[in-house]
Amino acid sequence: MTSAPHYSDLWQGIALAAPDRPAVISRDGTVTWSQLAAEAGALATHLVDRGLKVGDAAALLLYNRAEYLAFTWACLAVGVSPVAINYRYRAGEVRELVLDSEARSLLTTRSLGELAREAVTGLDVEIIEVDDGSPATPGALDYADVVATGGALPASAPRGAELRLYTGGTTGSPKAVVWDLDTLLVARRQSTWGLLGITPPEDLAEAVRIAVDPATPRIVTLPLTPLLHGTAQSTTMGTMALGGTVVLHAAARMDMEEAADLIAEYDVSRLIVAGDALALPLAETVERRGTGLPGVRWILSSGMRFSDDVKRRLHALGDLAIVDMLASSEGGPFAFGVTHGVDELPARLVLTPGAVLLDDDLAEIQADAGALGILAFRGILPKGYYRDPAKTAETFPTIRGNRYIMPGDWARARGDGSVELLGRLSAVVNTGGEKVFPAEVEEALLSHPTVDDAVVFGLPDRRFGEVVSAMVSPVPGREIDVEELRTYLDERLAGYKKPRHVFVRPSLERSMTGKVELARVKQDAERELAEAVR
Repeated sequence: MTSAPHYSDLWQGIALAAPDRPAVISRDGTVTWSQLAAEAGALATHLVDRGLKVGDAAALLLYNRAEYLAFTWACLAVGVSPVAINYRYRAGEVRELVLDSEARSLLTTRSLGELAREAVTGLDVEIIEVDDGSPATPGALDYADVVATGGALPASAPRGAELRLYTGGTTGSPKAVVWDLDTLLVARRQSTWGLLGITPPEDLAEAVRIAVDPATPRIVTLPLTPLLHGTAQSTTMGTMALGGTVVLHAAARMDMEEAADLIAEYDVSRLIVAGDALALPLAETVERRGTGLPGVRWILSSGMRFSDDVKRRLHALGDLAIVDMLASSEGGPFAFGVTHGVDELPARLVLTPGAVLLDDDLAEIQADAGALGILAFRGILPKGYYRDPAKTAETFPTIRGNRYIMPGDWARARGDGSVELLGRLSAVVNTGGEKVFPAEVEEALLSHPTVDDAVVFGLPDRRFGEVVSAMVSPVPGREIDVEELRTYLDERLAGYKKPRHVFVRPSLERSMTGKVELARVKQDAERELAEAVR
């Protein structure tokens, strides 16, 4: 691109060129592009009147709603960073992110209003809440009243603004990755235009032309994950960059029966899932209904286990492509695993331009079949972590004059441009000097007919430093015989890779994006071991 378009400017161009095209559809109705632009303009004016300026932040604490996208657009239009906060957090956790991001405005719904009020009590943070049928929160501004005051979007968004994406890791406190909004859309050009076979535009005018061109595929996207999830946010923003339509379901968790209804009613062509955690219940629901997925053309997932078995079931439901992305909030994508049918399974994770595999000496080894190394990516990258120069230097090293992102993912080169992902370095279990990658052990556990879910981790051991341990949950209606499971693993794993401790739980209590909180799991396991020796 010769002149990188800004999200807000591109969306505004689309709203002017195709004002009556549907931008957002939900059970609350349809919001056209011109209506969404009008709401964003009023909200942007309010934020400026409130005193927010370029570099400030505003938080979002709500389910997937049209107001979420209008507020996000408003923030980007005036250089304010929208900060997504998990609505499952407790008040103390919400407060921590509000303080860390220095947000001065918070958008929520009445049903979450008390949580928001408790979180920001004593802080200079206004609450704007959407009427979703619950009682109003004392002191909060009504979203409809704010929008009714009117106001226009600026002719062009200010340059030099940032987008702070809080990572949703399984350990530690969330950290904000700071992206330069001037180049963010360029960084996402492959996932926005490239996946559709469209040559990325050179400038804003061409980007608008592509979006409103009748020849451009009309994308209708349904995120099954919350918009606070990085993949849902970036793919939704990408759908809007293509002049598409976003279908939203406002609920704490996606009801798969409702999802199937929305897919059929609104001709959804693109689904965003979080690996097996959402793809499996979707497949089961559609199989039970016998409707298939005839209109769906793409299913996208990133950062979560997405098994070939579930992909096989989805391919059987329609003529669709499954895009399994290896990316992170910090950058990438590192690789894509794209399949168009069952004959292309198992999927190959093909490295993207800019992605490399580095050995211990930081030499590139992606062309060497069987070589083991750390994935890295060079190209357009974030500035780093918000107010954390030490972590920034560690994760974004400069190697031979090039700046890289190295989040710590181990992979094995296949020698043909693809890799086998082994897992995050921080999750590797070092037992007696041997490295064990949890993903390999989890795959073996999940192949057992009674195991529905599994997570593998290390627990302290006086002799070996750490020992491999696992927490598993049973297939509904089945029981897990731990000793039989150990025997089953004898034929599939080397002795040092077999879990020394196996803990059975009814559920692993994954988050809405399919992640397991490892700190909680380890504490639970250590507590059970301590009780066993009393």
